[in-house]
Amino acid sequence: MQTAPDVLLLLVVLTNFVVLGTTRLSAGVRAVAVQGLLLGLLPLTLASSVSFHIVTLSAGTVIVKGIVLPYFLMWAIREAAVRREIEPVVGYIASLLLGALALALAFAIAAHLPLPAEQQALLVPVSLATVMIGFIVLTSRRKALTQVVGYLMLENGTYLFGLTHAESVPFLLEIAVLLDVFVGVFIMGIVVFHINREFDSLDSAHLSELRD
Repeated sequence: MQTAPDVLLLLVVLTNFVVLGTTRLSAGVRAVAVQGLLLGLLPLTLASSVSFHIVTLSAGTVIVKGIVLPYFLMWAIREAAVRREIEPVVGYIASLLLGALALALAFAIAAHLPLPAEQQALLVPVSLATVMIGFIVLTSRRKALTQVVGYLMLENGTYLFGLTHAESVPFLLEIAVLLDVFVGVFIMGIVVFHINREFDSLDSAHLSELRD
């Protein structure tokens, strides 16, 4: 029985629902920061033996996903002087219900995948649920910063799925993925900053009103 990985994965699910249910952008960013820390600890608990490769992957994940990116997003929140997500496309109660549906669907899908039983138990379902919940946040929120949080959650889900082969995936490929995430969020942060400076709003719905 893998108690430690199961506890970490259940906490990942909890952070997903925190993001779905909160109106405060800072709370969403903190939840994603905690999720990044949990993702950093998972390779250590899942690996059959702790190697330099696994330790480096864990350390890089904690630094990038748990510290650097959340710090950058909190800075963007302060610079944009925006605190809450107002009038999302999908309400918070409906979002939580969609999240529960995504979790149930993830378990149903994982049960039909040709994977070892220990991966089907929680790792694969939680990874699929995190991808789907990240997509829900990305598409159902109006604030660009909250959409960045959704993008990070979606990527965290793909990272979780990749942990099914953590000991065999080339190290440089994993570092490249982390770098892609960092660069992607950095670019989105710059775009968000300029949107707020030029149009005094981070509501992505306003972009449909632009004209030549």
